[in-house]
Amino acid sequence: MILGYCTNIHPGEAWDDHFKHLREQVPAVKAAVSPDKPLALGLRLANLASVDLMQPKRMSEFKAWLAETGCYIFTMNGFPYGGFHHERVKDDVHSPDWTTADRVDYTIRLFRLLTELLPTDETEGGISTSPLSYRLWWPTPAARQEAMQTATEAMLTVVDELIRLRQTTGKIMHLDVEPEPDGLLDNCADFVAWYTTVLRPAAQTYLAEKHGFTKQEVDGALYDHVQLCYDVCHVAVAYEEIDTVLASLATANIRVGKVQISSALQIDFTDDAAEKLAAIGAFNEPTYLHQVVARLTDGTLTHFADLPDALAAYDAATHREWRIHFHVPLFMERYGLLGSTQASVVEALHRQHTTPFTNHLEIETYTWGVLPPDLQAPISKSISREIAWVGGILKHN
Repeated sequence: MILGYCTNIHPGEAWDDHFKHLREQVPAVKAAVSPDKPLALGLRLANLASVDLMQPKRMSEFKAWLAETGCYIFTMNGFPYGGFHHERVKDDVHSPDWTTADRVDYTIRLFRLLTELLPTDETEGGISTSPLSYRLWWPTPAARQEAMQTATEAMLTVVDELIRLRQTTGKIMHLDVEPEPDGLLDNCADFVAWYTTVLRPAAQTYLAEKHGFTKQEVDGALYDHVQLCYDVCHVAVAYEEIDTVLASLATANIRVGKVQISSALQIDFTDDAAEKLAAIGAFNEPTYLHQVVARLTDGTLTHFADLPDALAAYDAATHREWRIHFHVPLFMERYGLLGSTQASVVEALHRQHTTPFTNHLEIETYTWGVLPPDLQAPISKSISREIAWVGGILKHN
C-alpha cells in the first residue's frame, strides 16, 4: 500500500511554474513526515503542464529532482484539465468533458508521462478522472444518455492505449473514474450501473473488433484498466456507506484504483439551526463548486448545485442535515458549530487497514487557500499535518 498526497494544492498551470512550487514546498513536507524513506506524490498536471513535461529535458530535470529529494510519483490526478487556482473554477472543472477529443488526448498524455515516471519496481499506476461530464449541462434524460454513450466510446480509446502500454512496458495502468455530486456519474451506485450496463457492452463490441478479444478477455481488460476512484468526501456527500459500496463493487467484479482521502462539511440542523446557517457563510467562496445534498425529515435527499443555492432554499421545517462538497482539513472533526464527515474517513482507513481494498491512498485536501482565515496555515505545514494524521489513524487501527 502506498500513501501520498496530491499536488493539486500547489498552483501552476505551466510546468515551470508548478515545478517551482514543488521545489519550494515538497522538501519541507518530506522532512516533516518522511525524513528516512521516500515520499509518495500524486502528481496533478494541467493540460499545459502535461504538454511541457513531454519535453525530454524537462522530464529529465524532474526525474533528477525526484531522486535527489527522495520522492516518487505513484498516481496522477487527471480530473481538472485547466486552471485550478486563483480563478473561478466552479463547473468548468468538468471541461472539457469525456465527450471531447481534448479530454482523450490529455488523458493519454498523462498516462504516457506516468508510465515514464513510475519507479521501476512499481507495476501499476492510476489516473483519476472526471465522472464523464457535468449532469446539469445535459437538460434531458435523452441528452444525458447520449452524452454518456459518447463519453464511454471515447474512454475506450484510452483503454486501448493502456492495453498497448501494458504490452510495451509491462506496467498495468488504470483509469480511475471519480463520481462526484452532479456529475453524469453522481455517486458510486451510478458508477456501478454505468460500468455494468454501458461500459461493458460497449467494450465487448469495441475490443472484439479492435483486438479480437473474447468476452472473458474484454472483462479482464476492463477489470485491470477501468477502476473506481473512491473519493471519501464525495461518497459521504452522497450519503453512501462504505460497506454497501464495496459489496456492490465485489458483486460487479470492479476494483478500487485508489482512495482519495478527503472530508466534507456536515451540518446537523436539529439544534442551533439559525446559528449554524450563519456560520456556513464563512465557507461560501466563489472559486470551487460546493454542491450540497440535504437530508430531509422524511429521509429523502435533495440536491443543490452550489452552496448559494442551498442557502437560498433552506427550509427549517424540512432540512435535517446538509453535507457540503468542501474538502475541509482531515485532522479537524468540527469547525465551531459545524461538523465534518471525518468519521467516514476514519471508517475508510479502518477498512483499508483490516481488509485492504486498494493499493493507493492519496490525500486530497485542496481548499486551503479558500478556507476562512482562522483555518489557514503555511501550505507545507498544513500538508504535513494531514499526512501525519492519516498515518496515525492507519497505525492505531
